[in-house]
Amino acid sequence: MKEYLQSIISKSVEQFDLADGDVPEIQIEKPNQPDHGDAACNVAMMLARPLKNNPRKIAEQIVEALDYDSNRISSVEIAGPGFINFRFAENYLYDELETILEQSSSFGKSETQEGKRVLLEFVSANPTGPLTVGHGRNAVLGDTVARLLEWTGAEVDREYYFNNAGRQMRVLGESVKARYLQALDKETEFPEGGYEGEYIKDIAKELVEEHGDGLVDTEDVTPFKEKAESLIFEEIQQTLLRMNIKMDSFFNEHDLYEDGSIEETVEAFRKKDLAYDKDGATWFKTTEFGKDKDTVLIKSSGEPTYRLPDIAYHANKLDRGYDLCIDIFGADHIDTYPDVLSGIEALGYDTSKVDVVVYQFVTIVKDGKPFKMSTRKANFVTLDDLMDEVGSDVTRFFFLMRSPNTHLEFDIAQAKEAGEKNPVFYLQYAHARIHSILRKVEEQYSFNNEPTLDLLSHDSEITLIKSMIRFPEMIQSAAESREPHRLINYLDDLASHFTSFYHDCRILGEEEKLVQARAALARAVAQVLANGLGILGISAPEQM
Repeated sequence: MKEYLQSIISKSVEQFDLADGDVPEIQIEKPNQPDHGDAACNVAMMLARPLKNNPRKIAEQIVEALDYDSNRISSVEIAGPGFINFRFAENYLYDELETILEQSSSFGKSETQEGKRVLLEFVSANPTGPLTVGHGRNAVLGDTVARLLEWTGAEVDREYYFNNAGRQMRVLGESVKARYLQALDKETEFPEGGYEGEYIKDIAKELVEEHGDGLVDTEDVTPFKEKAESLIFEEIQQTLLRMNIKMDSFFNEHDLYEDGSIEETVEAFRKKDLAYDKDGATWFKTTEFGKDKDTVLIKSSGEPTYRLPDIAYHANKLDRGYDLCIDIFGADHIDTYPDVLSGIEALGYDTSKVDVVVYQFVTIVKDGKPFKMSTRKANFVTLDDLMDEVGSDVTRFFFLMRSPNTHLEFDIAQAKEAGEKNPVFYLQYAHARIHSILRKVEEQYSFNNEPTLDLLSHDSEITLIKSMIRFPEMIQSAAESREPHRLINYLDDLASHFTSFYHDCRILGEEEKLVQARAALARAVAQVLANGLGILGISAPEQM
């Protein structure tokens, strides 16, 4: 309907002699007040300045020239200073309800992004320890954005980017080695800043079981580091699978050094006079891109900063032919990713093909107090710990229920609430309740004909249908904005509308044709709830 309204309004606006720059984007919104209609457009107000006319007069001209299908639109009204309000025809609503029932598990899917290849990078934690709650929002946000894009027709690859070299991994190897020696009652000092988690001792025990004391005299930490990396990655993948997340590929930063990409990137910058040496370090002329200061690419120690491999990595992504590369980054990247975009622009790539989603961090609230986390000091909460405590569905839902750009407090007490006060259970209960009703209908009735949907005329029934037909539009909106919480808000409204319908309109005990029509309406609601929960990666139980 949104596209249809945009089309007929655009055609009507053609009556005005407008320059190309004065033709506004046609925006269709749902009015805040139901008595204002089902859809509203403010194009008349946007045309007031270029046409130098009263917006209400402009609205009258637009409405007068509108050519619309009365089977879709029952009336068009002008409100306030010049809003154009539309009311949907009931025949259109019944047709859309029939479409929901026919399309079933495919309802809401579109082809707006068909043919587009998308690479979505998220999680990207180095294999130095288990995934913590700090990684959870990244993981769930990335996977759900991928699901939304897939529902709009895009081909999405999920990629995990990691670095198994450098100081962090060396410290990891040293930590495992120290625990290995301690497990064999050998005297050793634990490395400063080492990883102190219990998982390090578990890795060391496995090494003892495999090698006995055969590694005691090993100077190189490589076997300790490699064993840790292998076991930690295995655990990371199992944690992700438990959260209903499966990566399509893993990309090792070290490969960018091996294939010469890092050196080629620096050399390309030098040729463009965008890199220079100073104080023993190599600098990137980010002042050429509007920054106050230039940025270090390679430290005086010879170690690259994060920016350099990230620039080479993004060039690699685009070289693989993706139409869009999406990064899910924490707020700590907010100062670094603009340099990466400047870098790939300097290399000649189209930065419009890179989209960065920055999310704010998560605070775990336990017993009413924030719970601090540190992977090295081992006073962290792992994602597995959290899922053990509240379940994987609740974990996913809570990470998604707020806008990514707002700080998230994950309240353990609220998450453990088993009743409808828990927002995810509220949606799941609604879905299960509908299936319970439908089972009773099937026990008592045997319908031989298709439902007579135009029997649905109660305000609560009409409101429920109008709510459901917004589902495809909501998926599109959440996908474009990379904000899955919009879908959660929509599903919450839909469940609320169903509760009102169920309160106002009996299903069982009515005349048979009305029972059949209302059962069909309920079945459609259950399907939309199931489709929405599926996009969120959350189960839709038929009984609870």
